[in-house]
Formats: sequence, C-alpha cells, structure tokens
Amino acid sequence: MKRTATGLAAAALLACAAGAGAQDLPKTHLKVVGSIGSLAVFRNHEQPFFTKTLPERSQGQVTAEIKPFTEMGLKGPEILRLMKSGVIEYGTTVLAYLSADDPINEAIDLAGLTTDPASARKVTEAFLPNYDRVYREKFGAKVLGVWSYPAQVFYCNAEVKGLADIKGKKVRTASRTQAELVEALGGTPVTMSFGEVVPAMQNKVVDCGITGTLSGNFAKWHEVSTHLIPLPVSWGQMVFAVNLQTWAKTDPKVRAFLEREIKTLERGVWDAVAFDSQDGIDCNTGKATCKQGTKANMKLVEVSAADRAMLKKLVNEVIVPKWAARCSADCVRNWNETVGPIVGIQAKK
Repeated sequence: MKRTATGLAAAALLACAAGAGAQDLPKTHLKVVGSIGSLAVFRNHEQPFFTKTLPERSQGQVTAEIKPFTEMGLKGPEILRLMKSGVIEYGTTVLAYLSADDPINEAIDLAGLTTDPASARKVTEAFLPNYDRVYREKFGAKVLGVWSYPAQVFYCNAEVKGLADIKGKKVRTASRTQAELVEALGGTPVTMSFGEVVPAMQNKVVDCGITGTLSGNFAKWHEVSTHLIPLPVSWGQMVFAVNLQTWAKTDPKVRAFLEREIKTLERGVWDAVAFDSQDGIDCNTGKATCKQGTKANMKLVEVSAADRAMLKKLVNEVIVPKWAARCSADCVRNWNETVGPIVGIQAKK
C-alpha cells in the first residue's frame, strides 16, 4: 500500500509538473496541411492529434487547424514548394510524390525493398537525418516526422495467381519505382491520380492498381477489382515538415513541446501500420475480423515462395540499380551506410 501511495503521489507530481509546463507555453495557433483526407492516417491520427491532442496536452495554449491537401485542390507534389515560398507553414505529403524534385525521396520506399512493417520503419528511421538535411537546403523546411500508410499491394480486376501474372497487365502506379517494378514484371505502368482509379479499373483502362490494403478499401477499389495480392511492394511513407522561417519565429518552449508531441504522433501511426495492413486484407476479403472498412468478397491470392524470390531478385537487379543511377553519389553513399546494412544490399554508383 505504501508503494502504491508513493506511486500515485509521484504520478500526481508529474501531472502537476506537466500542467505547469503547459501553462508556461505562449498562446500558439498552427495552420496545418494534412495528408489524404479520406484515408485512415488522416482520420484516425493526424486530425485528432492536431485538433484534440495538442490542445489537451498544452491545456489550450497550443491549438491547430488542419485541412487535408486533397480538400485544397492540391495533388501533393507541390506541398514542399509551397512551404518554401511560405504559403504553407506546416504540411504533410507522400515522399514518392516528390521523386521528380530529387530521387532521394524514393530512398526508403523503393518498390519491394521491405515487405514487413518493422523493416520499413527501421529503414525510415535510419535514413531520416538525410531528409532533414536535404529539405533544409532544398525547401527551407525542417522535417518533424515521417510515418506510413498501410502496405501497398496489387488490386486486380482480372484473374491473377501471383506476381508473374502482372505480365501483360496495365497497372496504375503511384511512383516511379513502382512503375519500374511493373515494367520489370512485364506489365505496363499507368500514371493517374488516386481518385481516377475506380472508373479506370471499371472501364478496363487499367487491369490493376497499387495502393494500401485499407486505403483501397476506403476508396471502394474492392467494388471494381476481384483479386488481391497481399505481398507488400511498397508503403507510401509521408513526410511532415515545417517552414524554417515559421519554426524560427516559434517560441523555443513551443518548439520543444511540438517536437516531443509529434514524435508521439509518429510512433502512433507506425504502431498502427501492421494492424491497418491486415485489417485492409481482412475487409477486402470479407473476413469477420474486419474492423474499419467494408467487407468485400475479393479473392486473396496466396503469396508463394516463388513470388518472394522474384521480388527480391528484381529489387537487387533492377530497382536498386536504376534508382542508384539517378541519385547523387552522396545520396547513394548515405543509403549504403544506413539502409544497406538493414536490407542486405549495397547500391553501386
């Protein structure tokens, strides 16, 4: 009982200290651009964090308004450029959308590089300092966090039994590295926005598309596709950053508070990746364990040892070499020092 009383007293003291610290924060209001508004990361994590968690943790001293870029007439690639010009203060976008600005943005999510959430997270954390350095130089932005969508997989409106059956198919891809994988499998990559995929698949403009297991379910891809290949071919990591001038004008106490709290947001999203990935599979295939999405009746394609071996071979022989050829020597060297040991690959420049 004494130990319990001591523990409760300590907890009370910590709560008081946290409250006192929150009261010391100057009134601050953030204007935040979030990720894709219809998907789970925004709905379950970003929006409640900025509209509820921050005000609660700061006792009302730090507040925020957040709107997803999809509701602002933006497509994602322009977020960092608008941040550089000061139009956007805080913003989130998908790293793959920025690959045209610099191939370094593909470094942690090369198609097929990691096929489980733990490895994807480890690779991301290892390479993160490189993004902060490049974004400071190129976009005048500070990286505050990087988190991920659920596993990105193949949805097909055609009978497929494995990766080999992507040959001859027209496939919607969301990044250059995904397109290179589809080409290596003998398919034809097609670039189109996320919102265009349902009618395109319905009208056979494309046969397949790559997106998150849960993301595709929320967007009703299951209504226009019949087969799901659950082998993750990428993840769709997002970067959350702040304009450096905005950050410099922010009170140091608020900066420390935000950095600490955003790390909790980052951990929360990553912790949910495995559950959301499996939940998307369960929902698309109509399992009783489906929690967040719509139960559908897609056929789950069993991932074979041959599929995994094929993907690994293509990563080593096609995906990494092509990426290394277009990224700078510094980029490749830093990748080899951080990501390479985790995935067991050394890129050559």
